[in-house]
Parts: sequence; C-alpha cells; structure tokens
Amino acid sequence: MTVTEPSATAPTGTVRWDLSGFGDEIDADPRVQAAVMRALGASHIEVRSAWGTNIVDLSEEQLAELKSVLDEAGLKVSAIASPIGKVDVALPVDHEVERLGRALRAAEVLGAPYIRIFSFYYEGKAPEEVRDAVIERMTALARRAEGTGVTLVHENEKDIFGDIPERVHDLVTAVDSPALKLAWDPANFVQVGVKPFTQGYELLRPHVVYLQVKDALFADGTVVPAGEGDGEVLATVEALRDSGYTGFASLEPHLAEGFALGGFSGPYAFGVAARAFAKVLASAGVEAN
Repeated sequence: MTVTEPSATAPTGTVRWDLSGFGDEIDADPRVQAAVMRALGASHIEVRSAWGTNIVDLSEEQLAELKSVLDEAGLKVSAIASPIGKVDVALPVDHEVERLGRALRAAEVLGAPYIRIFSFYYEGKAPEEVRDAVIERMTALARRAEGTGVTLVHENEKDIFGDIPERVHDLVTAVDSPALKLAWDPANFVQVGVKPFTQGYELLRPHVVYLQVKDALFADGTVVPAGEGDGEVLATVEALRDSGYTGFASLEPHLAEGFALGGFSGPYAFGVAARAFAKVLASAGVEAN
C-alpha cells in the first residue's frame, strides 16, 4: 500500500501535493533511503545527510554519486535539509553565510528548490537581546540566496529565536526577502507550548511554502505520528488545502530517536508515520505522491 491510498469512507479529492521525506531518518545509505521512499509512493526526498555525512560536508564526488543514486530511483529532491542557523548567534555573520554556500552548491547539483535553515541558538540570553543579531544574520543568508533560484525556508524549532509564531513572523517580515519563506512544523510548535493551527496559522500562512510532517504531545513533548498528537495536523492540512497550497509535504517522523542536528526512525517506523499521514490526507481529500 502506498501512502496515497484513501480509505473507503474518505472523500475523493483532486488536490495533489508532492510527498517527500527526510531520507536519513530511514537509513544512512541513500540507496536504502530511495528504495523506501519509492515503496511509500513518494516522488521526492529531502536530503539531510548521506553515508552518515551531513549535506554541507559532502564532497563534489559524493554529491555526484548521490545525484546518480536518486536519478536511478526516479526521485527528485524537495529540499536540502541543512543545519544552517543551528549555531550560537554570537558566531560571526560570515560563519553561516559560508556554510550556506555549500548548501547552495548541493541544491544546484541535486536540483532542490528549497534549503531549510534555522534562526540561531542564544543560550543564557533573552530573545529580545539577540533579535537584532538574528535579523542581521538571517538577512545576510537571504541576500546570499537571492538570485540563485533557491528559496530558504525557516523551520520553527525549540531553543532558537524563531520558535513561537510571533517571533517567526517578526523574523520573516523584518528580513523581507523573496528568498526567505517558512516551513511549517506542527510538532515543534507543540514542544514550545503552542497550539499550531489555533495560535499560528493565520499569522504565518502568507509566508508558508513548505510542510514538514510530524506531531507531538503537549504532555511531555513526545513525537508521535501525524494526527495522533496535539499538533492540529488535520485542521492545518484542511486549511492549506482550502488556501490553494500545492507544495511539498515532507515526512520527518522522529519516532525512534532525536538528536541536535536531526532524528531517526528506521524503515518500519518511517512507514508507520507515512501511513498515519495518509489517513490525515484521506480525511482532507488530499492526494500525495
């Protein structure tokens, strides 16, 4: 069964989204990643690492080999899941701009339209103390991406400046660049005490161009399959559908373990997450492949 198969009682919809997912949550080997994504009916993959090496650290030879593997499997790349911005804001501006250059090169080789980024750690300080420094760095990143044909998508995540809807909105509007948009991650909002759809959707929807799929529980922040937590995933999917969203839905299950620069699920748990999201999509009358 692919993740696009609707239930017998679900409405049949004509809205279609492109299904993707974080391949390294399946396995370190991109051939295994690709095989599982294709088995789940996906047309795309999101690349964070391959052979245990982060995307910004892959050599030109490795990028070429990765491109060959994905082409052979018939998969396109939805996004480069970079670690850009997952560093302390005290580092010099050029630190992440230089690393973004490597992510842009990976996007060029792999044909990815998006690069995921973050808005900096700031341990021991209040958000308002670091706001100007964050905006300066995010602006520099956006300017570097402008004219490349690649759009940076900021992921809301705990412990960075852009964790709650108000600060995410402040960030994207202050930078005000066509090269900086938003990825929507409901689980991450839950983990900072936010009801994603209720408290953030209306404010952020004009800037959202990418959907990351995972859910979580308010009780303890545990990540669960989409639709089984407090992330208001169905309400968000329905609203995106009604707004004319036709972009990517990228599975990032985090069902086995999580760590600072990513997470892991394994093939079986990744499939569990995909089938759970398929139920959400079927309820909303959305097809994904």
